[in-house]
Amino acid sequence: MADIDNKDQAEMDPADMEDVEEVEEEETGEDENSKARQLTVQMMQNPQILAALQERLDGLNGSPSGYMESLPKVVKRRVNALKNLQVKCAHIEAKFYEEVHELERKYAALYQPLFDKRSDIVKAAYEPTDEECEWKADEEEELTVSKQDEMKEKAKLEEEKKDEEKEDPKGIPEFWLTVFKNVDLLSDMLQEHDEPILKHLQDIKVKFSDPGQPMSFTLEFHFEANDFFTNTMLTKTYKMRSEPDENDPFSFDGPEIMCCTGCTIDWTKGKNVTLKTIKKKQKHKGRGTVRTVTKTVPNDSFFNFFTPPEVPENGELDEDSEAVLAADFEIGHFIRERIVPRAVLYFTGEAIEDDDDDYDEEGEEADDEEGEEEADEENDPDYDPKKDAAPPAECKQQ
Repeated sequence: MADIDNKDQAEMDPADMEDVEEVEEEETGEDENSKARQLTVQMMQNPQILAALQERLDGLNGSPSGYMESLPKVVKRRVNALKNLQVKCAHIEAKFYEEVHELERKYAALYQPLFDKRSDIVKAAYEPTDEECEWKADEEEELTVSKQDEMKEKAKLEEEKKDEEKEDPKGIPEFWLTVFKNVDLLSDMLQEHDEPILKHLQDIKVKFSDPGQPMSFTLEFHFEANDFFTNTMLTKTYKMRSEPDENDPFSFDGPEIMCCTGCTIDWTKGKNVTLKTIKKKQKHKGRGTVRTVTKTVPNDSFFNFFTPPEVPENGELDEDSEAVLAADFEIGHFIRERIVPRAVLYFTGEAIEDDDDDYDEEGEEADDEEGEEEADEENDPDYDPKKDAAPPAECKQQ
């Protein structure tokens, strides 16, 4: 059977198209990931699933008891007065968040010189002094003096051996890539084909809107020169609103995202990881000839982060788009609030350990409560352990 190129597709009789059957499908340009990771990413990107989760969370708030409907009119009238007071509280709260944004802008200027120095160390533009590199461990982590000396001597010998084997690495290699891989919220977005690109990420900065301008912030991703795209900086801007909705003032719970805009990535030819090529071989039922059809379709990638859903001019979104936008804002907010200010702790894993400790404490509290209940039962004069004991094995079998 002869292969028919794409050029011949236009020459085929439209009627013949109905007689074509697909006999094979293959994908190129995509590294295979585990099924579990693919499923997780697909779920996170599925608007219906996100909407269902949000609906489930909303349902946890409970439902009215019906008591309000049973109240006399004079009491309902007073309740209405309380609701009007609540609306005024919402407007004051909105002003509070506006001032918080102003404080964030003020202190961002104070943090920035430290973040700039961090960036210089990461990308090897600055070598810290011995004094800057000294770090005092926690008391519980401190070792005896003799043990410390022994470990220092051993580490020194290992470093000298490594120096002989290879050149000293510059800066802190793969700093931001490691941060991303250590955080579940971000690692779920990463694909294997994203990692070689993120090795070139040198810094992430947060820029707040200027005084007097609508509330917003921009994430700046700074890259060194690479073979994947010509941009030296990729941006994602989030525009927010901090005022109660006139139609639903009680829903106000702080600033909410209105829209977000990404940027155009100038990909080098053949390097765009947000697209993949699919080749399909199709067999003509009548003539038995085979042709190859090539399609370019979207591909899972972290860099889809820079092409968020578009918000219509009227600002109205369907539920699916709202869910996707909410998930996108959560990621942007996390990068701004946690990743950028505490990057080194996510690089070392200490920030993640702190989060795990929080969960462990809750588990320990639950264990303590169970222990207290058991102690109370044993101290009870009427408590009979035989009644609560498990039946013998032979009884279970009957």
